[in-house]
Amino acid sequence: MHILKTTMIMLSISVTSITYAASLSCKGTVDQVAYHADNRFMVKLSSMNRPVFFCNPEQEWSVTGTNYKTGPETCKMLYSTLLTAKATKSEVDYIHFDGDAVPASCNDWKAWASANIRYINVK
Repeated sequence: MHILKTTMIMLSISVTSITYAASLSCKGTVDQVAYHADNRFMVKLSSMNRPVFFCNPEQEWSVTGTNYKTGPETCKMLYSTLLTAKATKSEVDYIHFDGDAVPASCNDWKAWASANIRYINVK
C-alpha cells in the first residue's frame, strides 16, 4: 500500500509540472517588422508589448509546444505580408500564435519570445 501511495503522489507531481502550450490571437496595426541574426524575423502589432520571433527564411521554423511548422517560403510570404500591412497601415484582423512562449494576453510577451504563426488575416 505504501508503494502505491508513493507512486500516486509521484504521478500527481509529474502531471502537475507538465507545461501546456498556449495559443493566442492578436490584432492591430503592424508597429514593427524586424530581422535579427541568425536569420529570424520578428513582428510587433499595436496590441503587443514586445516583438516576437516568428520564422526563419532559410530553414523550417518550429517552436516547442506546437506541431505547426513554417517553411522558408511561407516565412518569406509572412514577412512580405506583414511588411505590406505596415507600409499600407492595414489592420491585421487576426494573427494566431502557438507555442510554449505564448502568453495569456497580447500585451504580456516576454523579451525575445518565439512563436509559430498558424493563421493571419489582413484587412
